[in-house]
Amino acid sequence: MLVLQRGAEAGRRWPLDRSRPLTIGRSTDCDIHLPDRQVSRVHARVTWRGDCYQIEDLGSKNGTHVNGQETQGPTMLQDGDELQIALRFKLAFVDAGATAPLTFDNANQGLRLDSETRQVWVNSVMLDPPLSLHQYRLLEGLWNSGGGVVTREQIVDAVWPEASGEGVSEQAIDALVRRLRERIAEIDKDFRYVVTVRGHGFRLENR
Repeated sequence: MLVLQRGAEAGRRWPLDRSRPLTIGRSTDCDIHLPDRQVSRVHARVTWRGDCYQIEDLGSKNGTHVNGQETQGPTMLQDGDELQIALRFKLAFVDAGATAPLTFDNANQGLRLDSETRQVWVNSVMLDPPLSLHQYRLLEGLWNSGGGVVTREQIVDAVWPEASGEGVSEQAIDALVRRLRERIAEIDKDFRYVVTVRGHGFRLENR
């Protein structure tokens, strides 16, 4: 069984069948559908081989990790192994007969994004009304950096792709960052998600 530990449906479980593979990916045709642009359409596959389940990355752009290590070819799964698909999703492998974990990786805390619907959740509460297009592009750019610093030039490219860098002022960027912070603070005012890195840009810090 696979149990989603981090993601929009944390706690959801998928049984495994030795007679057929289980696919993981962004495509709605996959057995485990993970709607995020960092996830490839058909990202990975879990199959029963010999006397164990194995996971195999299917040439995805961002790779498949088991217990923090990127897989290289089919990788045997053992009870309690943690699978990571892109930055957003973690799944636990639970062997038959074992007890599924009851704790999840901050399942109800922090920010979550759905890149297909452009919906944003803060502490499991959906932002309503939704973010403006520019606010969402800014948040998505920070999210996709995986906690790294995003420069002002990169923000311009992500938020205003049709504009040249000279066409967007620093004041416009600062105003957009301020509005995004205000929208997030409508739900969670006690945590600073968008952090200013002086002289460099901004980064996202999630709970």
